[in-house]
Amino acid sequence: MVEGRQFIFHLIPSGILYEDKICMIGNGVIVDPAVLLKEIDGLREKGLNVSPGRLMISENAHLIMPYHARLDQAKEAALAKKLGTTGRGIGPCYMDKVGRVGIKAGDLLDDDLFREKLLAAVEEKNFLITKRYNGEPVQFEEIYAAFRQYGERLIPFIGNISVELDQARKAGRNILFEGAQGTQLDIDHGTYPFVTSSNTIAGNACNGTGFGPAYIDSVIGIMKAYTTRVGEGPFPTELTDEIGEQLQSKGHEFGATTGRKRRCGWLDGVVANDAVRLNGLTGLALTKLDVLSGQPLLKMANTYELQGKRISTMPSNIRQAAAVTPIYEEMPGWQREISGVRQFDDLPVEAKDYIRRIEDFTGVPAVIVSVGPDRSETLLLQNPFLHT
Repeated sequence: MVEGRQFIFHLIPSGILYEDKICMIGNGVIVDPAVLLKEIDGLREKGLNVSPGRLMISENAHLIMPYHARLDQAKEAALAKKLGTTGRGIGPCYMDKVGRVGIKAGDLLDDDLFREKLLAAVEEKNFLITKRYNGEPVQFEEIYAAFRQYGERLIPFIGNISVELDQARKAGRNILFEGAQGTQLDIDHGTYPFVTSSNTIAGNACNGTGFGPAYIDSVIGIMKAYTTRVGEGPFPTELTDEIGEQLQSKGHEFGATTGRKRRCGWLDGVVANDAVRLNGLTGLALTKLDVLSGQPLLKMANTYELQGKRISTMPSNIRQAAAVTPIYEEMPGWQREISGVRQFDDLPVEAKDYIRRIEDFTGVPAVIVSVGPDRSETLLLQNPFLHT
């Protein structure tokens, strides 16, 4: 929210709101050209300058193709136990990437190469769609024609962002890497198989852009004042009662891309500490503190109980992860609304105590606290670009 105007981002970095910033979509992102062009057009309609001079797409970013979505939906429908996929083709696209048969953004610059790869892909995918899932086949010419049109618009945006980032680093410019999705959705370190198909932890900022890890100065973990999850998977602190509904309603907890209702629960300190370790966090951006206003009692779970034993990390065994019982500690809440607060010292003492308890059990300081969705409702306690 900027001056009362809402912007919802899917693929384009939120830095596009700043006229003097250059935004880049890394090779770690998979791109649906139709979705990206719709987002570009939508932002332009709101008066933002989204031009090739302000937005660059990595030539190595893989493209989500129509057959990926078709396979994603067919596979999810065939599963006895659902994964909660978005059905947008993300998993199948990453499968093609790892299987070395994916189509990259840079392939749009070479029509012969694009046509060759698309022909092979359509033949293979139609076999799966028709024989395995009894679905309708996709049409090569239809996809080819659509992507020729996408290419005409997107080619000016495509380039080598690794080189651009290195030049920016050498010039002493500030660089902010923006990740998507939470630590528990990481393909390697999350609650597998209820995860996304990529690495979501901070280390992937380097793999996903072609930027050297030695040049990262700080890692800010974005953490809600309570816990949410969209889709299926274990959620130890989930609230299915009236409090959970209050958090969902007041926090407007719907997925930005799918609109799916997010599950809500008390703050999970076990998950938070796992995130601190896995990401190497140096600071916390604590968001949606205002959503807790009015709750007489707040809870946070800093350990679990599993088969009579206390544990302090999420089990990798998915059955054990679903069987843990959170062990809560309680703190008094605050009753007044805090969305008008602009200085940390003006927060209710209970809110400050809550933040300090989070800092205490994570060992990481809060550098940003938000008390509302608008940019003006974000309290910057420490500038992450200033280092002592």
